[in-house]
Amino acid sequence: MPHLPLADLGWSAQFSDQITAEDAALRPARLASLHRDRVQALTADGPVELICPPNLSVATMAVGDWVLADGPRVARVLTRASLLQRRAAGTGTEAQLIAANVDTMFVVTSCNADFNEARLERYLVLAHAAGITPVVVLTKADQADPAPYVAAAQGLSQGMAVVALNAKSGDVAALAPWCRAGQTVVLLGSSGVGKSTLANSLSGGALATAAIREDDAKGRHTTTARYLLPLPQGGWLIDTPGVRELQLTDVADGIEVLFADLISLAADCRFRDCKHSVEPGCAVQAAIKAGHVDARRLDSWRKLVSEEETNSQAMQAAKTRAAGKFTKKSAAKRRPT
Repeated sequence: MPHLPLADLGWSAQFSDQITAEDAALRPARLASLHRDRVQALTADGPVELICPPNLSVATMAVGDWVLADGPRVARVLTRASLLQRRAAGTGTEAQLIAANVDTMFVVTSCNADFNEARLERYLVLAHAAGITPVVVLTKADQADPAPYVAAAQGLSQGMAVVALNAKSGDVAALAPWCRAGQTVVLLGSSGVGKSTLANSLSGGALATAAIREDDAKGRHTTTARYLLPLPQGGWLIDTPGVRELQLTDVADGIEVLFADLISLAADCRFRDCKHSVEPGCAVQAAIKAGHVDARRLDSWRKLVSEEETNSQAMQAAKTRAAGKFTKKSAAKRRPT
């Protein structure tokens, strides 16, 4: 890879403003991939491999992070412009970092049975919560009429860009406006929707793909790790493994953005604590009856708000328990023997 100015790697004034006089000897580097106790990174002088000190775990970093390197070691991680994270799958109460310092999220789904409005809303909430611009990318547009899928996706968020394409063809040129020099995009979507094929087309064939099982439109995970890949237009792509479970936490701001129309309607309800069910004077139910709001959208809003509250409370409780255990352990160490 040729040497590149830091700006072409995604560096901006937000990061340079964090550099102090004490950092003069340190070198900025952007994380391209993560491993158990080391990271691969990109610098103005080319790729480097860095090791992490004992007090700085790789688990606290994300692909796309900017760090300052002291020789072959990571000295510190710079404050992020954006961070995509979710609650770890299963019953875990840890946050799983997905990608950092991203400008645009390509939410990938396909023009077939995989298309699911409720699932798309979850991705859009995630993007809005992180302050990232979402773009819905509908693949397999050559295998079905994409018009109804485009209309359904556009109905989820006013003014949102929706692009239908064949990921195996030159259609990917339609995504060029979000892939310019210094810009970073992340691909998110389920397995089997053509995400890895799209990543290959965008990056000039950097990733291998696997065929999907045509009988159920589902596929295998062809991406098992996250990588920062260069794009021909000068931007950067972070590909991610197919998402089977997207649990949301700390995304209240994203929910407010995506469902701003319902929140605005709710302000006109007769009762401040209206549940938008059978209460008299409910402005939201009136809009549904008038055909201005889809009842499914209200259901999605309720479910996401409930999940956000439950997951956030669970993670906070876990942090409190962990802090209590740490305090007890520290006190035990201080007791005289």
